[in-house]
Amino acid sequence: MEKTFAMISLGCAKNLVNSEQMLYLMDEAGYALVPEPDGADLAVVNTCGFIDAAKSEAIDAILEMAELKKAGRLGGLIVTGCLAERYKDSILDELPEIDAVLGVGSFAEIVSAADAVLSGRRLSAFADQSGPIDETPRVVTTGPGWAYLRIAEGCNNFCAFCAIPFIRGRYRSRRMEDILEEARSLTEHGVKELIVIAQDITRYGIDLYGRRSLAELCRRLSDIEGVEWIRLHYLYVDQFDDELIEEIALNDKIVKYLDIPIQHIDDGILKRMNRRGTGADIRSHFRKLRERIPGLVLRTSLITGLPGEGEAEFEELCDFLREARLERVGVFPFSPEEGTPAALMAHVDFDEAQRRADLILALQAGIMEDFCQSLVGKTLGVLCEGFDEDAGLMTGRCYADSPEIDGQVLFEGDCAEGEIIPVRIERTEDGLLYGRKEEARTC
Repeated sequence: MEKTFAMISLGCAKNLVNSEQMLYLMDEAGYALVPEPDGADLAVVNTCGFIDAAKSEAIDAILEMAELKKAGRLGGLIVTGCLAERYKDSILDELPEIDAVLGVGSFAEIVSAADAVLSGRRLSAFADQSGPIDETPRVVTTGPGWAYLRIAEGCNNFCAFCAIPFIRGRYRSRRMEDILEEARSLTEHGVKELIVIAQDITRYGIDLYGRRSLAELCRRLSDIEGVEWIRLHYLYVDQFDDELIEEIALNDKIVKYLDIPIQHIDDGILKRMNRRGTGADIRSHFRKLRERIPGLVLRTSLITGLPGEGEAEFEELCDFLREARLERVGVFPFSPEEGTPAALMAHVDFDEAQRRADLILALQAGIMEDFCQSLVGKTLGVLCEGFDEDAGLMTGRCYADSPEIDGQVLFEGDCAEGEIIPVRIERTEDGLLYGRKEEARTC
């Protein structure tokens, strides 16, 4: 009889890659994926444990699966990922409904865990989270036409507010040959946009090759037939060098969109949060990037309510945004994470941090609208992602839009999903671009 399982993947893109690897392993072992956990033999919940909101979402998902089990509508429950790793000493006691738990270094044991649960045994596995990266193939669940390409695991930055180095381990780069082999496989399956991800991609290669190697990796990725766009997430100001800037500027396949999380601009807060460099360094570097990379779109992430942020520091952050005119900004209220130095520091309450985040979003909305207006009348390459029934238009993304976090382009004209086509932008509304496919001209 066929063994069935459902996968619930929560959190970031790096976590999704682990989910895709588990999908591959389960498929190879004869387990059939079903769209819903109701009636399945197993449910796998791959959790995020980064901030309180993510932890709450993960716990809610686990408890929902537990209710299905209690009602006899689900066989077993396996929990993996960051929440499991973060609370490995207590998760089975706190949530006895869980049948098996795997840490971030033990994804490759998913089949053993599944077999154990179906045999009536509980299993717990936590390998070294700083161990070698498992080069397991994956079943790509994103797209059409795009996929994440993880090039490293872990983090060495140890920002005072962040628990990721304690959960995901120290920074480890994947071998360039393994990354290139995976990229070739992705393009063979129709992927045109590679979204290069790691906690810090600018550090890539230092541990393996003794030097920053992202520029070389990008050059070699762009040589692969079928790769049309390379998008870079996440870069850090202190790790940029001239070779990388030149590669981004001159390589036509690297979309002119950089995600550089800065969190804040105030010197005192940056120092307290163990961020390298100063506000002046950030301003100078952003100016340099804009000068050397024409048409560059900059995205950043900010945290409001960090320890040390009073009204003056918050206003400095607002002034910076007015000055820098960043096209894409994500903002989050500070969440004191247990076990981190920042959790022990004095800070404003959550409601005040949220109020400040809302003010940033309101300020940024005008900046983003101005940017969208600047694109009206231009013809942009758009990766077609499907048809919007409500709008009656095709949808896709241009170079300025990363999936799931930025805007979309809605347009008239036919195209195949995953195809990159020229679209002339005619108007903008609520952060979305509207246009029409440009047909090829004939003599």
